[in-house]
Amino acid sequence: MSQSIRRRHFLQGATAGAAILTAPSFLIGCDKGRGGASSSVSPGLEGGAPPPSAALFSEWFGLDEVAIRRAMSALSERGADHADIYLQHSRSNAVTFEDGVVASANTSITQGVGLRVVIGEQVGYAYTEELTPEALVRTAKSAAAIAKGSAVAGPQHFSPVERPSYYELAVPWSEVGVDRKLPLIRETAALAVASDPAVDKVSVRWNDGEERILIATLDGRLIADERPMTRLWLNLSAKRGGEVQSNGSNLAGRQGIDWYTRARIEQLVGEARDRTMVLFDARRPPAGEMPVVLAAGASGILLHEAIGHGMEADFNRKEISIYADMLGQKIAPDFVTIVDDGTIDNERGSLNVDDEGNLCQRTTLVEDGVLVSYLHDHISAKHYDVAPTGSGRRESYRFPPLPRMRSTFMEDGPHSREEIIASVDHGIIAETFTNGQVQIGAGDFTFYIKNGWLIEGGKITAPIKDTNIIGNGPEALRKVTMAANDSKLDTGGWTCGKDGQGVPVSQGLPTVLVSGMNVGGENNG
Repeated sequence: MSQSIRRRHFLQGATAGAAILTAPSFLIGCDKGRGGASSSVSPGLEGGAPPPSAALFSEWFGLDEVAIRRAMSALSERGADHADIYLQHSRSNAVTFEDGVVASANTSITQGVGLRVVIGEQVGYAYTEELTPEALVRTAKSAAAIAKGSAVAGPQHFSPVERPSYYELAVPWSEVGVDRKLPLIRETAALAVASDPAVDKVSVRWNDGEERILIATLDGRLIADERPMTRLWLNLSAKRGGEVQSNGSNLAGRQGIDWYTRARIEQLVGEARDRTMVLFDARRPPAGEMPVVLAAGASGILLHEAIGHGMEADFNRKEISIYADMLGQKIAPDFVTIVDDGTIDNERGSLNVDDEGNLCQRTTLVEDGVLVSYLHDHISAKHYDVAPTGSGRRESYRFPPLPRMRSTFMEDGPHSREEIIASVDHGIIAETFTNGQVQIGAGDFTFYIKNGWLIEGGKITAPIKDTNIIGNGPEALRKVTMAANDSKLDTGGWTCGKDGQGVPVSQGLPTVLVSGMNVGGENNG
């Protein structure tokens, strides 16, 4: 696997009333002489980042430590088992390039603070976009209204926590001008137009951004993180006679401008072209139950949606998931190991720390076919009497954290892709996917296959399109009979939706054979 990994419907937002935006220094300028003002991430011990200073309250958000301590006292004045203050500033840039011109370009900025108090498994949460000491105290009192106990003393000071650095950039996005982005966008479009005479329309979408977060906790920890993100999306339409087909490909990661090499852009264009042009020759497969080969990489969306969500601890704590009483039990063949890893360098789903301030980690969910762990935030970890797994995530300061996936994949199996295909007498390969539906608790799913292949007599015989696969995630996992040694993460920019929150994720899979799945196609009878 390229990253040494061997072994749903999406975005939503919310609005608040009037807001006061205090521009942090990294928006105004890059004064590297002021402690913490540089928007690059400095490596610390063993490649990590140095602990943050309490001066970052002022440097990034125009507040001071006294204001944060007062807000924490208000947050815990009616009792608290846990409390945290989550400050966030995000900036993103987007460009759409169509028909040889820039169709749109915009920059969006969001900034605010979310305050949470936890008592048992109850959560009081409130947020504001007004970053003043008075607004923080008012908002803290709103969040604390769920409590009816005695006051818990807040910390006298906040102790900085050192963290690793999985996505340090040579040049932060705040220092990259449009003069460096537009040539890459134009180059992508030009290569796409030239990729095949049938190409009729080209659309390129570019996104880059960064966010800064600062988390203060009731137990006196102070955690900071700077999170870059970028995505390049290419969509093609091709015309042959009167027939039009379209498809695309995209790249995404916590990467910088230098990631977009000529070779990487050419690979993106080649994938988009091939996925589009093959549709002219594709047909619908026969319908019915048959073996399904899930292609390496993009098929990880099935693992994520139909199986991974069921391993998030809140669904199990509430006894919604089919896996709620299956810890320690066999749920897959011996050669299946499933991991959720937040520590892969520059991966879209990676995090230095989660949104509760816990260090991220590599979490093995299924080991040699046995369910060994769930993904935990603070609340579920306390419920199960285990340590958090660094999986508490939120879309923004407007939301409380939940147990969420990061980069979820199945490790390499003992077989080869060629062995798997040769073992199938009549079936299909599911290669790329568009939309789908999943019932989280039971794991029932329907996924639409955009690109795939028919297998007949152990050989790939024809491309397929316009088909779906229907099944149940836990059952499909039990029906995995072969897994290849080619596991890889998908390069696409996936965003996972849960409870109205969208967070960036990664997913992957080796080539996997599921012995039987319902395929929607043409009925020959």
